[in-house]
Amino acid sequence: MTRSTTESRPLLALPITDDDRRIARYSAAAIALTIAEAALPSPLPGVKPGLANIIVLLVLLRHGWRDALWVGLLRVVAGSLLLGQFLAPGFFLALAGAVASLATLFFARHLPRRWFGAVSLSLLAAFAHIGGQIVLARLWLVPHDGVFYLLPVFATAALIFGTINGLVVARLFAVSPAPSFYQAGNES
Repeated sequence: MTRSTTESRPLLALPITDDDRRIARYSAAAIALTIAEAALPSPLPGVKPGLANIIVLLVLLRHGWRDALWVGLLRVVAGSLLLGQFLAPGFFLALAGAVASLATLFFARHLPRRWFGAVSLSLLAAFAHIGGQIVLARLWLVPHDGVFYLLPVFATAALIFGTINGLVVARLFAVSPAPSFYQAGNES
């Protein structure tokens, strides 16, 4: 394939859509929160507030599951690259938690809106996140059932931080309402 000297078009051009720009903005915010959270001291390794999950849940409720999937996965990959943890055990734990959380939110689309709002979805995602991490830790990092003794501590953290993050998202929606992810015609 040749190119004329007067032609200024690149050989391969991928169109950038408004959806791409929106996902990039939300992903940048989630990555920034991931990096800020990494600087916070933690009472126990692995116990973090999950601030970036606020962005993922917000994207889910405003724009649908597909966009939330992109933001969630981009946050894990780019955040680990920026923190120098890509392909380290922490990356795989974060990825397992994110995948479990996003899978739970995928199925949560079918729950009745009357009983499942931002807080309850945040709690479901937080417990799924911890569950995914514990399962991976048991299968790969700590091949002993003793890892399950940490479950009450992590479940308590998921309850506290999942509730707080859900309340933040609910408050953001009270300030700026958006279409619901429960509406018919959700793209995924």
